[in-house]
Amino acid sequence: MAVVDYGTGNLRSVSQAVQAAAVGTGFDVVITADPAQVQAAGRVVLPGQGAMPDCMRGLRDSGLLAPVLDAAANKPLFGVCVGMQMLLDRSEEGPPGVGTPGLGLIPGEVVKFDLAGQTQPDGSRFKVPQMGWNQVRQASHSGRRHPVWGEVPDGAHFYFVHSYYARPREALHTAGEANYGGLFTAAVASDNVFATQFHPEKSAEQGLALYRNFLHWNP
Repeated sequence: MAVVDYGTGNLRSVSQAVQAAAVGTGFDVVITADPAQVQAAGRVVLPGQGAMPDCMRGLRDSGLLAPVLDAAANKPLFGVCVGMQMLLDRSEEGPPGVGTPGLGLIPGEVVKFDLAGQTQPDGSRFKVPQMGWNQVRQASHSGRRHPVWGEVPDGAHFYFVHSYYARPREALHTAGEANYGGLFTAAVASDNVFATQFHPEKSAEQGLALYRNFLHWNP
């Protein structure tokens, strides 16, 4: 399994968590900037952190764009944080009125939280970025939860750090939702792609469980 190193993203914490989840499974985990290794890997993790324009530029300039697109079409791929946002058509983050084109794997856009004037139940104002733990409700379509959730309980808490969130065009691509001044998509899925806005690697045992489930997922 390959964790993609395209010069940005929370690479160290993601790779450590994936390696911990892989202990005793027989999976070898490599952190790699080599397009050939990503192409050869049976599973791929696409991390992301920081600004969407920087992440997309890094993916293109590193030569890893093509193998990541190939992975999304042919093998299980797990996107994390901006690595999830990159899967959509476009993000508002970037030049005003233009934004940043994404990979176009999931129809929809990435938008910024607009929480001006809203207050939380304790009377405090919502802050952007959202930073901290939040509860995730697992979406089910046709009465079926996504298999990567596995035994993770519905309503488990995960750790978020983000100012932008995905807004898929079709509800069937939403695999999980959270509430921060309103419901937003916290996980997306399409065919052999599963991705989360939250950081599994910072989410204790439930996050490690997601990575373990991904290792054994056969879409």
